[in-house]
Amino acid sequence: MSRESAALPGDPPGGRRAAVVWGIGVAVYFVAVIFRTSLGVAGLDAADRFDVNASALSTFSILQLLVYAGMQIPVGLMVDRLGTKKVLTIGVVLFTAGQLGFAFSPSYGTALAARALLGCGDAMTFISVLRLGSHWFPARRGPFVAQVAALFGMAGNLVSTIVVSRMLDGLGWTATFGGSAAAGAVVLVLLVLFLKDHPDGWEAPPAEHAGAAFVRRQIALSWREPGTRLGMWVHFTTQFPAMVFLLLWGLPFLVEAQRLSRETAGGLLTLVVVSNMVVGLVYGQIIARHHAARAPLALGTVAATATVWAATLAHPGDRAPMWLLITLCAVLGACGPASMIGFDFARPANPPDRQGTASGIVNMGGFVASMTTLLAVGVLLDATGGDYRIAFSAVFVLEALGVTQILRLRARTARRERERLVASRVETVHVPA
Repeated sequence: MSRESAALPGDPPGGRRAAVVWGIGVAVYFVAVIFRTSLGVAGLDAADRFDVNASALSTFSILQLLVYAGMQIPVGLMVDRLGTKKVLTIGVVLFTAGQLGFAFSPSYGTALAARALLGCGDAMTFISVLRLGSHWFPARRGPFVAQVAALFGMAGNLVSTIVVSRMLDGLGWTATFGGSAAAGAVVLVLLVLFLKDHPDGWEAPPAEHAGAAFVRRQIALSWREPGTRLGMWVHFTTQFPAMVFLLLWGLPFLVEAQRLSRETAGGLLTLVVVSNMVVGLVYGQIIARHHAARAPLALGTVAATATVWAATLAHPGDRAPMWLLITLCAVLGACGPASMIGFDFARPANPPDRQGTASGIVNMGGFVASMTTLLAVGVLLDATGGDYRIAFSAVFVLEALGVTQILRLRARTARRERERLVASRVETVHVPA
């Protein structure tokens, strides 16, 4: 193992108890993802239930992601100030209330409000889980722990594509969404009873400052680091193609444009999730052992995604062959793990008291891109009479923007990391015995 990945003095010990406590946080994130992505398999049902067109349907996910993205920096600050347990508790209460409200919403307007509430609670989960992992596990395990957390999030997506879709067919709208809210109550009990912010004896020193000036300083210092900005653009560029596909437009594209049955389309969505889980484990291990692989993996994923989307949309005839759709879904599965690389750029660039804020900035990137693309696809579908080839071309515009920013910031981040490494070695040499 490289010297950079060696355990740092003062690292948390990890171990079985760390896995149990961190597992409770991951369970909260797992449930949040089920609630977040449940609309992805219910899009056609929602259009019928509320009698809305494609643009109005996309507003559900856009509003949810708008709230999620807008909450990222405030949540990062909250986690840095209040700790993981308090923020996660608030998040569970909010996203469970949102899922219940969505189940019983009598109108499009109240359903929108419920999704906004869900997005607010969902926004508090992943950053909290990342911080929980950094407080319970050694730093060298950071990339792998983050990828495993994301893997369990994708398992929540798998529950949506398989279980929630079948519940909708068998039980109907209200019973499906209302019954699933019980999972929120279960993780809330586990969270309140057993979760701790850090191991005994590893308390962080209390924050010495508060107020608006401190908040502005935290954000400014995090943003000033090229690694934070690079992480945000990596997250922006890699996450959204799969997010848009799974969250809303994948099922309508496969059913309406590719003329597949809902069962076959659901199987392809499941393939995206399974691919994500497998690739996540591989990427986590590679980055933990070879830090320099971060940017090549991210850029390679973007290139593969753009290539397979171009091949699918440009294929002659009304339908793409099944082998190409399978390839598309398998490649989209790499988008989530690639987006996690963004946090691996931001983490070493910021001290512990700014980890939540920096993670919030990074996490905002992918959800802003997803929100923009969801809106663009819905508007283009309405404007073109349902031409998915034109609508999904919006993917390439955002990928081009993101790649430009990644290439611009990559060298700056590498130079800053080398400077920090040299400084840390000098400090080590001068520490008295």
